[in-house]
Amino acid sequence: MFYSIPSDTGLLLVLISVVALDIIRRLVRSSRERRSSPLPPGPTPIPLLGNVLSVNIEEPWKTYTAWKAVYGQVLYARLLDQEVIVLSSQSDAVELLEKRSRIYSDRPFLATRELYGFGFIFSFQGYDNHWRLCRRIFHQTFRADTVMAFWPMQLRRVLKMIVNVIDDPDRYASYYSTFSAAVALSAVYGYEPVPGNDSMVHTVDDFIHAALPATTPEKAVLYRMFPFLWRIPDWLPGTSLKREAKTSCDCGVNMVETPFRYAQKHMETNQDPTFSVVSDHTARIQQYDEPYRSDYMKALKHASSTALLASTQTTTSTIMVFTLAMVQNPRIWKRAQAEIDAVLGTDKLPSFEDRPFLPYIEAILRETQRWQPVLALGIPHATISSDTYKGFYIPRGATVIANVWAISRDEARYPNAEKFIPERFLTAEGTLTDDNPAKYVFGFGRRICPGRDIGDASVWSAIAMMLATLDFTLAKDGEGKDIIPEPKYANGIARHPETFPCCISPRPHISKASLERVLARNG
Repeated sequence: MFYSIPSDTGLLLVLISVVALDIIRRLVRSSRERRSSPLPPGPTPIPLLGNVLSVNIEEPWKTYTAWKAVYGQVLYARLLDQEVIVLSSQSDAVELLEKRSRIYSDRPFLATRELYGFGFIFSFQGYDNHWRLCRRIFHQTFRADTVMAFWPMQLRRVLKMIVNVIDDPDRYASYYSTFSAAVALSAVYGYEPVPGNDSMVHTVDDFIHAALPATTPEKAVLYRMFPFLWRIPDWLPGTSLKREAKTSCDCGVNMVETPFRYAQKHMETNQDPTFSVVSDHTARIQQYDEPYRSDYMKALKHASSTALLASTQTTTSTIMVFTLAMVQNPRIWKRAQAEIDAVLGTDKLPSFEDRPFLPYIEAILRETQRWQPVLALGIPHATISSDTYKGFYIPRGATVIANVWAISRDEARYPNAEKFIPERFLTAEGTLTDDNPAKYVFGFGRRICPGRDIGDASVWSAIAMMLATLDFTLAKDGEGKDIIPEPKYANGIARHPETFPCCISPRPHISKASLERVLARNG
């Protein structure tokens, strides 16, 4: 008697066999290539699956940091067929990702990138000509000596955010997001969001919520290895992948095209349009002929939407971390207010010119970046060719991760690393130390964040202005007892505390009306 295998089951068996053979082929190739040099130490992988079952898929940085204590600062793991090198010290990251950037500047394949519609995010792009053009566009507008043009706009947007928080403190997280998006929309597209519900801000938020949960390599590798998941009918219970992906793609197209169309129309109807990324580079494009002009336009769209997305995500997340730290540590914001009052008095608000004279504010910014890094694993690199480091073989095509979380948790460098202590960045004389987390939280080498200067300015202005104008205390329950926040974190490529109960109120000498008068004077 002959038995037939159901078609679905047969397909599944064939796919599993193909996956298994592909993993074996890759491992054999890697073994032949490395010859006498061993791989870095790491947890023992199980057949086919590697170490994927041992990784906390929601917070992989914690798994990698725990492995550091066992296997050292350079370790090897395998997630299904993907070989992963984890660097848990800043010195190793600098040595490989910066000094050997010719080898380590590629990006790993992200199976969800096109499926979820975030192929336009050039941060995930491979090391090719399109990426180089996008980065050049970024650098020409956002380099350190040009971002000062955006400072007045950033201070104005911070003040508007604070006015809104004073008016409706329960919606503080929403106003942080609006501030971050408003700075990016203005700098990139010359667009000024309207107070309250702004359609362009919602366009950004819709894409973030739809797409970013699918951007982690730990999740994407599952879709890469099991592509049949995308062939399962979406009407089956529990199979929402394709519906989620379509929604994300639609949101992605909307986020790329809608603000760009606005910027072009604004330039057509205004003889002197607001300086922005789009206005700056639209003028530059005119000097080129086809086909380079089309390539430039595509890169401009991608660079612009990447800037919008990255700024909105990281700035909002950092301000949320700062707020949580202030609510939990009232002595810190009180000391910061004392510094501001001593340097500026109570009748002047901080400006960027005051930054060098406010070292404790700077220390708070540094500790905010270190305490809860919003990019806990940075954005992974990939090797273009094989390499040898410290006697260990680094395979070609390996994913290389700078474990920012582990660097920030180095107890020898940061005693009591889980605590928020800005003083760790100050000398006994009260001046700043040479240790600056910006040297690792913004990435490394050729892949360092090209928008780090304008991002740093947004976060500093928000922190300085909020400390000058606001108090941060615990919320009260119905019985008048303190509510101790136990925040949960939203995790993707970027992470941040979810909204938590707290009380944000104006300082005694600050009022909504007084800040509105400042806004009116400054336009």
